[in-house]
Amino acid sequence: MIRDSEMYVVPEKSHNLLITKAFIDRGYDETEAESWVRICADATRHGVHSHNAIKAIHLDKVFGSGGGGCVPGADTETRRGKFAAAQIWDANNKCGPSVAYQAVDKCIELADEFGVGTVSVNNAFHYLWGGGYVLEAARRGYIAYTCCTALLAEVVPFGGKYPTMGTNPHSWAFPTSDALGFPILVDWATSVISMGKLQQLKREGKPLPSGSAIDRKGQPTENYDDVSALLPFGVHKGYGLGLMNELIAGFIGGGLPTVRGKFGLGDGHNHSPCFFFQVIHPEALSENLGDSIENVRSNLKDILSHGNENCLLPGQVEYQAAKQCARAGGLLFTASEIEEFNQIADQCGNKDWDSKEFIRFEA
Repeated sequence: MIRDSEMYVVPEKSHNLLITKAFIDRGYDETEAESWVRICADATRHGVHSHNAIKAIHLDKVFGSGGGGCVPGADTETRRGKFAAAQIWDANNKCGPSVAYQAVDKCIELADEFGVGTVSVNNAFHYLWGGGYVLEAARRGYIAYTCCTALLAEVVPFGGKYPTMGTNPHSWAFPTSDALGFPILVDWATSVISMGKLQQLKREGKPLPSGSAIDRKGQPTENYDDVSALLPFGVHKGYGLGLMNELIAGFIGGGLPTVRGKFGLGDGHNHSPCFFFQVIHPEALSENLGDSIENVRSNLKDILSHGNENCLLPGQVEYQAAKQCARAGGLLFTASEIEEFNQIADQCGNKDWDSKEFIRFEA
């Protein structure tokens, strides 16, 4: 999270118009552009500045429509599968957010019928912020999970020095609004920090956390310019969780981790990430949903007692960030982010944002 005391309030309409224009200029249709805008705004609203529109535009320019890894206007195909509650999709390199939102909707549809639904996606493009998709399901009353393989191999295995895995995030969300006031969200990369977070910290002139990266010789570094790879969090534990994503992708049909993101080589390899989505209907876990909600409330109360009253729950910071945006009346950005957005505006032929026109907000 960015915790600068002073930020600028950008009307969401202004943000959405600029980002829509940026993606349409790159060949995406209005529906695809809307999916990019939707996840970018949602990430910003929840304080996840490492995965906002600046990240999305960069990914698309370098690896997506500008790098051959994403095909505007592509159609996702449903492959014939063996199980009614589990669908298998070939995204044909369609933009990740569009595929992801469709996958969540399909999983919910399957969960309504079977109690649980899954969608496995091959040949995908980066879907940006996984937490946004599971939050969407949780807000609609479902338990949801997604994991993906990252676009690039940037993480070394525990004890290694060469990156052979992605940052490989996991995202869970639970429909705890009735019990708690907000959905619990467990959302993390399996590296100490994500590459998006690294780029965010560098942009804001903030230090690189100790123990998060190594240089080309495999030595720890806190110099952004020397970073060759990221380290898994929790040593062997983060490594195991990141490896899970690679294993799931392997079963889906994903290619070698070390060639992901290297599009246009014509070498016959699959260079695209894989996604996995799962949605569980709460009534698949209990015959009485009302009792389950009360039980969840009681369990959370017990966890946050006995001297733990000031502890935060996962998703609470994101919830508070969203409330802050609501109070501010728009999306919050730092001065350095405004400068980045003006570079995007210049590329689109749009008028630059003048920070003097925006309300200043003390975070």
